[in-house]
Amino acid sequence: MDIQLKRGLLDVCVLAAIRNKDSYGYQIIKDMKPYLELSESTLYTILKRLEAQALLTVRSVEHEGRLRKYYHITKSGISRIEEFKTDWNEILSIYNFITREEDGNE
Repeated sequence: MDIQLKRGLLDVCVLAAIRNKDSYGYQIIKDMKPYLELSESTLYTILKRLEAQALLTVRSVEHEGRLRKYYHITKSGISRIEEFKTDWNEILSIYNFITREEDGNE
C-alpha cells in the first residue's frame, strides 16, 4: 500500500479510537487490535503528528504513581473524520472503476 495513503488511514483510525472517549496509548492499541495491528512506536509517532496538527490534545494524569498521557480529540479532529468519510466515498468509486473489468462489468 502507498505509504502516504496508509499514513492517512492510520491517522483517521487513531482519531476514531478516541472519538467517543479520551484514551491512552496502550488502550488505543487494544481498541484497534480487532481491526488492525499497530505497534507502540507507530502509534506514538501518529499521536505526536496529530497533536502537532491540533487534531487532538494531550493531558497527563497520575495513575498508580506514574504519569499517563490521555488523548482527547478536538473539533478539528472530528472534522477530519467527517472529511475522511466523504473522501472514502470517492475512493470507493475509484476502486469500483479500477475493478470493473474483473467483475465483468465493462
